[in-house]
Order: sequence, then structure tokens, then C-alpha cells
Amino acid sequence: MRQLRLEPVPVSDNLRAALTAAGLLVDDLDGSDRDYFVCVDAEGRAIGYSGIEACGDDSVLLRSLVILPAHRSRGHGRHLVELTIEKAPPSADVYLATANTASFFEHIGFASVERDEVPSAILATRQLSGLCPASATIMKLSKPPT
Repeated sequence: MRQLRLEPVPVSDNLRAALTAAGLLVDDLDGSDRDYFVCVDAEGRAIGYSGIEACGDDSVLLRSLVILPAHRSRGHGRHLVELTIEKAPPSADVYLATANTASFFEHIGFASVERDEVPSAILATRQLSGLCPASATIMKLSKPPT
């Protein structure tokens, strides 16, 4: 697999377009507590996008993960998740919400958690307090990716 790396990226039309095309949320992209990244290959071509949202001192919400259509089914999604997790503070618990990709995240080391087990700072994010459907699965990284 080609070497991939993350580069910081501001909220942009390209980011919005990639997320919208994948059916992901774009209503709450702005905020000083959010960092976004473009995943590029060794030639500098965009492969996908990701983001993290700081939720207090001890947890982050993994968000806005998308591999561009031309680069799917090559293992890049897993690599994008791993690179994005590396951007979180080492002691932070990593959470995410998903409507339909729980099995993908389980293979990386995430496990489903009940809402009453989720820190209030995570539940207070716009994603979990109103934008995501109540049926979304909330997951927590239970072991580091291997």
C-alpha cells in the first residue's frame, strides 16, 4: 500500500463536497474544537478526509471520515482511521457515532457502548445531541488498532 499521511485542512468546499457525497453530516463542521485532515498519498493526491472534535480533556469524537470513491476498497479507510486516532491526545478516549458502519469500526478495535456509558461532553456534541439519528451506534475505541 502506498504511504499515506494526514495534513491539516480547513473547512472547505472540497471537504463539504466529499462528506455530502458520502451522506455524512456537514451542518456542524465549524468550531474551534474541531480539526480536519486531508489524507494524501505519496504523490500528494487526496485520498479522503477525517476529523476529530475535542470533548473536554479526556475524550474526542472521531468524525467526518470519508475515502473518496476512486480510492475505496483498498484498505485506505482503516489506515485513515489509524492516522486520525494518532492525532488525538494519547490519554484521550476515542468515540464515534455511526449509522451503518459499526462492523467496519469493530474490526479496527471499537466496541459499541450504551449512551449511559458515554461521557456527557461527547453526548453534548451537536452530532450526538441532535444531528445523528437516535438509532446511531455509539462506539468507543477499546483497544489500539493493530
